[in-house]
Amino acid sequence: MFKFSSYILSSIFYLLFGLFLILFHPLQAISFNLFGVKTLKKTVDTLNFFLICLYKIILSDISFNFREKILFKKPIIFVCNHQSTFEIPILIWFLRKFEPRFVGKKELGYNIPSISYYLKNGGSVLIDRKLPEDALQKIDKFCDQVKKNNWSIVIFPEGTRSKDGTPKKFKKKGLKLILKKIPDAEIIPITINNSYKFNKWNGFPIPIFTSLLFDSHESIPNDIKKINYNLELVEKKIKKFIF
Repeated sequence: MFKFSSYILSSIFYLLFGLFLILFHPLQAISFNLFGVKTLKKTVDTLNFFLICLYKIILSDISFNFREKILFKKPIIFVCNHQSTFEIPILIWFLRKFEPRFVGKKELGYNIPSISYYLKNGGSVLIDRKLPEDALQKIDKFCDQVKKNNWSIVIFPEGTRSKDGTPKKFKKKGLKLILKKIPDAEIIPITINNSYKFNKWNGFPIPIFTSLLFDSHESIPNDIKKINYNLELVEKKIKKFIF
């Protein structure tokens, strides 16, 4: 009965999720071409508000806990573990006031309504992890845009999602470059739990009653002299709270 209910509700969820992505794709294009990146961002925020409302269809609840008040006076680097693509709408919505831009894989830039358009035109950077030198060059230019526009960054140092929730070893070259390029940044680790459960049956159906938990930890001031130490500290903080 549980799995049967998951099939029914997941079908409705995916149908509406896809319809919202298709509907907002031309709206993003209009926003960007007529009014620029700021209006595009507002359109995307609205889209992701509706997307996370859809999680109620599969009886999922979302908890996003900020351990401390975040003062957006300097660039912020949000460092997260990664379990599912369904984390992205939640991060975009709950971090919206910090103007987050993503370091993502290049495959996300193709053939996904709304998502590909925003990632390619909204200021994020898409990299090919098979070409590390090219990836670092793109991240370097991306950091210049972040500083220029006073954005924040969301990065998943594992490089790919953990399908069973077990954290992977962090790949730190890209994050290390970001910290060197933005020395006045504040680092905020975020631990994500349970979103891997969305993939229990290879993404369909999605198990109902899944609680998605996001916990931001105390900020860590960037320090060029302590980059390696801070990178280890960030990884330990995030993984300590994965269950």
